[in-house]
Amino acid sequence: MSKKVQISELVLRDAHQSLHATRMTTADMLPIAPKIDKIGYWSAEAWGGATYDSCIRFLNEDPWERLRKLHAAMPNTKIMMLLRGQNLLGYRHYADDVVDKFVEYAAKNGIDVFRIFDACNDPRNLERATKAAKKTGKHVQMAISYATTPYHTKEIYADLAKTYADFGADSICIKDMSGLLKPYEAYDLVKAIKAKVDMPVEIHSHATTGLSVATLLKAAEAGADILDTAISSMAMGTSHSPTETVVEMLKGTEYDTGLDIKALLEIAAYFREVRHHYASLESKFLGADTRILVSQVPGGMLSNLEGQLKEQGASDKMDAVLKEIPLVQKDVGYVPLVTPTSQIVGTQAVFNVLFGRYKNLTQEFRDLLVGRYGKVPAAPNADLVKRALEQNKMDAAVTCRPADKIEPEWDKMVAGAKENGGNGSVEDVLTYAMFPKVASKFFQTRANGPVDAEKTFGLKPAAAPSKGGSYTVTVNGTAYDVTSSPSGDAMNVNVNGTSYDVTFGASGSAPVAAAAVSGGQEIKAPVAGTLLKHVVSAGTNVTKGQTIIMIESMKMELEVKAPCDGKVSFTVQPGSQIKAGEVIGNIGGAPVAAAPKPAAAPAAAPAPAASTGGKAVNAPVAGTLLRYSVSEGASVKADTTIIMIESMKMELEIKAGTAGSVHFVTPAGSQIKAGQLIAEIK
Repeated sequence: MSKKVQISELVLRDAHQSLHATRMTTADMLPIAPKIDKIGYWSAEAWGGATYDSCIRFLNEDPWERLRKLHAAMPNTKIMMLLRGQNLLGYRHYADDVVDKFVEYAAKNGIDVFRIFDACNDPRNLERATKAAKKTGKHVQMAISYATTPYHTKEIYADLAKTYADFGADSICIKDMSGLLKPYEAYDLVKAIKAKVDMPVEIHSHATTGLSVATLLKAAEAGADILDTAISSMAMGTSHSPTETVVEMLKGTEYDTGLDIKALLEIAAYFREVRHHYASLESKFLGADTRILVSQVPGGMLSNLEGQLKEQGASDKMDAVLKEIPLVQKDVGYVPLVTPTSQIVGTQAVFNVLFGRYKNLTQEFRDLLVGRYGKVPAAPNADLVKRALEQNKMDAAVTCRPADKIEPEWDKMVAGAKENGGNGSVEDVLTYAMFPKVASKFFQTRANGPVDAEKTFGLKPAAAPSKGGSYTVTVNGTAYDVTSSPSGDAMNVNVNGTSYDVTFGASGSAPVAAAAVSGGQEIKAPVAGTLLKHVVSAGTNVTKGQTIIMIESMKMELEVKAPCDGKVSFTVQPGSQIKAGEVIGNIGGAPVAAAPKPAAAPAAAPAPAASTGGKAVNAPVAGTLLRYSVSEGASVKADTTIIMIESMKMELEIKAGTAGSVHFVTPAGSQIKAGQLIAEIK
């Protein structure tokens, strides 16, 4: 009996998602699609994952139109999509009626293979999407998120595969997001799954650690039926094993793919040129990161940690954090380190190293402990669960399927899409459902057509350094004669005959000036980040251990507690960017009148906001001001949501902070900086 291995090509989805932040345009895919169609791939992964979001957020493309065009251009090749179970392609769980509709229309528009997975490997988060996919008559592949912990044994994975088979899966995928699957472990795992289920097994492994080619070989020898690869010009690094390499490796053996190497080389040549269109997005990591073999940290998570530790002035703590991560992962029930769990576990590990183990629990970590993300693989630390329940003010952990608490929402999505510019199609409703605020803007600009990839993402000529010069700068109606020296990290500026030495640092690097306070005990920021809010009012008598300030750091929220009893005062306002160790408040001290500031040279500045003298509402993070949630002049309470901000692909509610009437300072649609004045409450 032939053991011929088949290939799924990833160049149209995961390869450019890994290398170029999912920015490849349909225009760069279609010219080569007919040649891809003639190769004889088992499937071409071309949709799902982050492609949907990127289409409407960055490329001004309709993702459904992309799918239809690719389906028409590749009639002989099954198109595969990656589906996040109950999350679909968005960043939250959706009601079952939305899941059903999305899967139905994905199939109608051209999806032939649904690869369905969940970050926690919680079957409950997969069951509804699987049932919906089965109704379409398309191929349903259920994926196991691969992790390397004492809990994640080949027996556990094999049992999970049996559960998926009982759900009606047509094939099983071993999804190795970080390149952790070692060759001989792959061999044993495939054998174990094959002993439990009689269905095809597909191997998905990233090249991050340098193991993937050998892993695919041993998986094939164990009976794996399908291997995921990326055409060579879009392979390796954080991408995947090269298609041509795997084809040649198996050539002449009983696993021979039968694919034409010359035809593959033509495709590789095409993408070698296309890759230049995305040069500005090129991953800085193109080799093998063997640190992951020890720390078991995904490559993307590792780079995030490096940046976060640098921000905290704790770059020397990386080794300690890498040792802490497996301990935190164990305490939270051996959850796989994939988005969003990788960020949650990694940030908690950083806090443990900086402040002491579990002295502070982030909100997200607490939610993971109490079941709000789904069922984790093993029982989490009981003491931590107890603390999380207390801090979340919950009586018991969540034990039901998270989506069970979501009422049907399709009708609301239909109305929302209509109100926000949708064309009345089911596809537009689904786009609105996935990303409501981004969709609204996309509907308005769709007619402009997609961006030009090379012009948008290609490398731009470096700007010539300033040679200095003389200018007349008018500030608030007053003209100033300005002469500057050549630019650099420092330069000399002459204003109306007075010389000033000017140095430049990173945006937001300057500390916020603190109000002078005499005596008492200082409250210092434990980390760098954004001061989100004062939990109590200035002048409140607080007790030791009481939460008084909330800080956002490393995408997580951190409570700052009172170090002693006494009356609290604040020296830094909400919305301010703060440094680790910066004084942000005081307990028991007395304010000191500020000395008059010395006259400073006038400098060009942004036009002042039209202030009404009310209490400031500042942006806590940089991003886009999406919309006003209330009307100008509306009477609001302190906890009323008045503005929605989009930042890091997430939506953030901005509360009034105090009761009164609202005045908006910054227009909707504006790009905003952290700490920027966006509204006032009178």
